[in-house]
Amino acid sequence: MKAFVVDKYKKHGPLRLAEMPDPVIGANDVLVRIEATAINLLDSKVRDGEFKLFLPYRPPFILGHDLAGTVVSVGANVQQFKAGDEVYARPRDNRVGTFAEMIAVDAADLALKPTSLSMEEAASIPLVGLTAWQALVEVGKVKPGQKVFIQAGSGGVGTFAIQLAKHLGATVATTTSAANAELVKSLRADVVIDYRTQDFEQVLSGYDLVLNSQDAKTLAKSVNVLKPGGKLISISGPPDVPFAKSLKLNLFFRFVMKMLSRGILKKAKSRGVDYSFLFMRAEGQQLREIAKLIDAGAIRPVVDKVFPFAQTPDALAYVETGRAKGKVVVAVS
Repeated sequence: MKAFVVDKYKKHGPLRLAEMPDPVIGANDVLVRIEATAINLLDSKVRDGEFKLFLPYRPPFILGHDLAGTVVSVGANVQQFKAGDEVYARPRDNRVGTFAEMIAVDAADLALKPTSLSMEEAASIPLVGLTAWQALVEVGKVKPGQKVFIQAGSGGVGTFAIQLAKHLGATVATTTSAANAELVKSLRADVVIDYRTQDFEQVLSGYDLVLNSQDAKTLAKSVNVLKPGGKLISISGPPDVPFAKSLKLNLFFRFVMKMLSRGILKKAKSRGVDYSFLFMRAEGQQLREIAKLIDAGAIRPVVDKVFPFAQTPDALAYVETGRAKGKVVVAVS
């Protein structure tokens, strides 16, 4: 099969189109012909080696964390899927590789794709949908009437998280540029802050939850908009000790992550705020719940551009500019 591979960890390193062996499935796996994939900043960070200490891949490896496609065959223990099913997924860590024509996915990570979406639209959902679901539903436990601040509302996670938070009954504030204000308003954001001319710390107060996706300065300021007992959930770090424990990392890595998160934990504690780092995980059951919301019209995909498979490196470069509105998708076949 054809695939785009990383030959070595390198910042802004090239992707190489290569012929790779077809995947071999195990008893619990599903072989999927990939029709479309999506580009995430996570792909850049993996290629650059930012996660190689706790999430190592042996080069040459295939990038890609989102897929929509058609089931080719299933392993001996798989009963919930069959050849011909249209599915979507974010494969689990250490088994990613959706910049390719085929992939073997653990059946537990897979779900039938939303029937109302095209393959390209469905491919835009898994990583950002699971990130938003795990932040707002699983960890945040957002309830009707709560106030939620979602940063970078016009980005991939932001466009999904705004819609999910509104479905959960929250009042939603977000940051974006003036050029993208109408987009986030169309997603039903209640408070729209132009990050170029306004300081969200001066505008917002008494919030129940902040979903942080920006830098350390923004993370520190986010504490100040939360009420006592509020929750600060970051998908951009710093990682904390519970994250290290979840990966079964040794005491040295736990100590390192404790030191990395010490500053924000101290500030959060001083204001009675709970801080947690979220590194989303693959979860087919949550994708099934998300598919129901999409098919019911509660959430719609936001796709900026669709690139042909041959232009996957160009698609990744475009995402790295930070100018994308919603998701960037690659049509594989």
